[in-house]
Amino acid sequence: MGEGAKDKAKGKAKEMMGKATGDDRMQAEGKTDKAKGTVRDAAQSGRDKAKGVRDSLKHDDK
Repeated sequence: MGEGAKDKAKGKAKEMMGKATGDDRMQAEGKTDKAKGTVRDAAQSGRDKAKGVRDSLKHDDK
């Protein structure tokens, strides 16, 4: 499980707990954690794509 997925799961749990207990701050923290997870996933995807391009260019030179 990647870091982004962990953040999203943690955020979902916090958000649900905040909603169940009426704790607006915990609910907001959950939403923030979920957003953080989404950003991490997007960044990782970009790194993976860049690595793929770099590797394909490396193999084209041979």
